[in-house]
Amino acid sequence: MTLSPKASRQETGQLERSILRVQQEVLRMGTLVEESFRLSHQSLFEGDVDAIHQILEIERQIDFYYRQIESDCATLMTLQAPVAQDLRKLSAFMQLVRDLERIGDCAQDLSEMATKLMQYPSHELLPEIAQMSEHAQLMLATSLVALADLDQSAGARVKEYDDIVDDAYDRLYNAIAFQKDVPGVVEPILLLGLIIRHLERMADHATNISQRVTYIVTGKRN
Repeated sequence: MTLSPKASRQETGQLERSILRVQQEVLRMGTLVEESFRLSHQSLFEGDVDAIHQILEIERQIDFYYRQIESDCATLMTLQAPVAQDLRKLSAFMQLVRDLERIGDCAQDLSEMATKLMQYPSHELLPEIAQMSEHAQLMLATSLVALADLDQSAGARVKEYDDIVDDAYDRLYNAIAFQKDVPGVVEPILLLGLIIRHLERMADHATNISQRVTYIVTGKRN
C-alpha cells in the first residue's frame, strides 16, 4: 500500500517527535549520571557519607532509563523504518546510553571505595586526584551539552580535557606504584590505584559520547 503524501508527512513528523523524545530521555539520564559522578566526588574527597546512599537510588533510576531507551530505540528502528540520518541518531543513542550507564557504574564503585578509604588518614595525593575527577566531570558535562545542541565542535574541547586526565593518570600511577617504605597496610594505596583507573575510564566514556555526537551530525566516525 502506497501512503498518500499527507500520511507520509504525518508518519515522518511522528518519527521526528519520537526521536526527539528519546534524545530528551538520554539527556535526562545524562543529568542523573552527572549527579552520580558529583556525589561520588563528594564521598571521596569530602567524606560525605550521605552522598554514598544517594548514589544507590540514582543508580536505580539510571538503570531504568538505560533499559527504556534501548527498548525505545530498537522499537523505532524496527517499526518506523527511519532514514539514514535518523538511523544514525538512534544507533548513536543506543551506544551513548551504554557509555552513560558505565559512568554511573563507575561512580557507584567510587562511592564504595570511598567507604573503605575513610578508615585511613588522608593521602597527600588526594588533592591531585580530586582535580583529575573535576576534569573528567567537565568532560561529561561538555559532551552532554554537545548532545543537547548537536554540536560537533565540542569534541575538540573534550579531547583537550582527556589529554589532561591521561597525563594526570600517568603521573599519579607512577607516584602510587613506586612509593617506597609505605607505612601500615597497603589497602589505601591499592584503593587510590583503583580510583584513578576508574576516573580514567569515566573520562574515556565521556570522550566516546562526544565522538558519537560528531557521528550523529556528520555521519563520520572518529
